[in-house]
Amino acid sequence: MDNQKLATLLFPHLKHTRSYYEEMYPKRELDEKAMVTRFAPSPTGFIHMGSLYASFVSYVYAHQSKGIFYLRIEDTDQKREVENGIENIISDLKKEDILFDEGPTIGGKYGPYIQSERKEIYEAFVYDLILKGYAYPAFESKKELEQLRKLQEKEKKRIGYYGKYAKGRDLSLEDIQKHLENKDSYVIRLKANGNFEDKFEFKDCIKGKILLPSNDMDIVLLKQDGLPTYHFAHVVDDYLMRTTHVVRGDEWLSSVPVHLQLFRLLGVKPPKYAHIAPLTKKIGEHVRKLSKRYDKECSMSFYQEEGIPTNAIKIYLATLLNTSFEDYYLSNQPASILDFNFTWKKMSVGGSLFDLTKLLFLSRTYMSRLTAEALYQEILPFYREKDPSFYQTITADAIDTIRILNVERTGKKPRKDFATYQDIKKHTWYMYDTYYFEDKQMPRALIKEEYDLSLVTCYFKEIYDVQDTKEVWYEKLKEYIEKYQYARTVKEYLHNPGKYKGHVGDFCEMIRVFLFCSLETPDIYELLQILTKARILKRLDIYKKI
Repeated sequence: MDNQKLATLLFPHLKHTRSYYEEMYPKRELDEKAMVTRFAPSPTGFIHMGSLYASFVSYVYAHQSKGIFYLRIEDTDQKREVENGIENIISDLKKEDILFDEGPTIGGKYGPYIQSERKEIYEAFVYDLILKGYAYPAFESKKELEQLRKLQEKEKKRIGYYGKYAKGRDLSLEDIQKHLENKDSYVIRLKANGNFEDKFEFKDCIKGKILLPSNDMDIVLLKQDGLPTYHFAHVVDDYLMRTTHVVRGDEWLSSVPVHLQLFRLLGVKPPKYAHIAPLTKKIGEHVRKLSKRYDKECSMSFYQEEGIPTNAIKIYLATLLNTSFEDYYLSNQPASILDFNFTWKKMSVGGSLFDLTKLLFLSRTYMSRLTAEALYQEILPFYREKDPSFYQTITADAIDTIRILNVERTGKKPRKDFATYQDIKKHTWYMYDTYYFEDKQMPRALIKEEYDLSLVTCYFKEIYDVQDTKEVWYEKLKEYIEKYQYARTVKEYLHNPGKYKGHVGDFCEMIRVFLFCSLETPDIYELLQILTKARILKRLDIYKKI
C-alpha cells in the first residue's frame, strides 16, 4: 500500500506536519536533574483524595528538583465529561493549594493544556505513523466488534483487536477509498508489531523491575469523532511537553506495553513512569481501596467542610510519600515539605493505608506551630464562607481574637486542641459575649449543687486583680479559698478530706463553668486576662437570676 496516498486520503486538509510542532515545542532549558511532571485529570467529576495524592507526588518531585509541574486536562472522552468539569478540577486544586507552573488558566509555552484544543497536533502525529506504516483505518461497526468479542469468547481467546482478528489490516487502498466515499465511520488504529508471548523488562521508579508482555493489540489512536484515545494523546503530549516523569495510579501498569510501543514507533524517548499504590482503608481486619462512594475522607468536600488546613493535608500526604517524613517533620520546627529529600525508593510498593486519625494528629501539630496572627488569617476565609455570624464576631475585635488564639501557644508545649478550623469556634466561643449570653449556651447542666456562686463572685470583686502576674494571682487565689475551708492543693485535700469543702481544683472548676461554660479550658489566668474584670462580673451576675 502507498502510505503517502493513504495519509493524504485520510487527512487531505492537514495544516502542519509533525516537525512543525516539534519546533514549536523545543526541549526545555532546565538542569538535567530537573523533573518535568504533570497532573492530567479528566473532567469527569471532582478531585478526590487519590487524585490529590497523585498531583501532590508530581508537585513535590518537580519542585524539589527545581523542575516544572503543569496541569493538563485530558478531555478527549467527552461522553463522560460533566458540566463545569474543568472548572471544578481547577477550583478544587486551588482550594488545596496545589500550585502549577503551567496550565489552562495560567498558560505556558507548551500549551494549549486542554487536549480537545490540540486536535490538529494529534492528527499530525497519526499522519506520521501512517506514513511509516504503523497505523491504518478500521471501519468495523459496533455490531461487528461485538460479534468479534463473542467469537473470541467462544474460541477462548484473549479479547481484543489483534492478529487474525484485526481485519482492518487487510484492507486495500481501494477498499478504504470506497468506505470513505460511502462516508462509513472509522477509527485509526495502531499497527502493533509486538508478540504477546514475548516478555520485556520494564523499570518502574517505584516498583522496580517488572516483566511485561509485548503489545500486539491494534488499539484505537483516533476515535470516530476525530479525537484521540487516552493512550495516544498522553504519549504525544508527554513528548511535546517534554515530560520527564509520569506519576499515575498502578491500575495503568498494564498499559505500559502499549505506551512504550507508541513512543518507540514515534522514535522518541519515553518519560520515566512511577506507578503509585492506591490509598487503602482498614475496616476491622479487612483492607480495601479508599472509595469515593463509601468513604467521607476520600472526598475533598469533607476536608473543606470540616476546615482541615490544606497544609496539614499536604504534610500528611508527605508521610505517605515517604514514611520517614513524619519523624523529620515532628523533629524540625519550622520544617518545609520541600526541605525534605524525597526518593522513589522509599515510596510504598503496595497500598498506602490512609489514616484520618493520623492526619488530624498532624493537623493539630501544624496548627499549634502557627503564630496566633497566622492562625487568625488562615481561619478567616473558612468562617467567611461557612459561618458568617462567627466571622463577624471574630473580625469585630481582631486584637482580642488573636489574644484568644494565643492562649497557651507560646510555651514549650503549645496547646493542641485545634485539629480543624471548626475547632476554633468549638473551643473559643465562650470568650465572646455575643455567644456567651445566648440562653442556649448557658451551662445549667454543668452547675453542681455544691457550687458556691457567692464565693466566686466575692473573689472577683474583692481579690482578683488583672494586673497581677500569674504567680501572684495563683497565690492570692489559694489564700482566699483557704479561708473558706478549701485546700490549697489536691494533695492536702486527699490527706484529710473531712477537713475541707473541696480543693483549689474544685474552685477553679467553678470559675470554668460559671465564666467559660466548660469543665475543661486552656489556662484560666490567660483567659481571665482577656475577659477583664468588668466582663467577668457581668457574667457572674446573670447566675443570680438562674
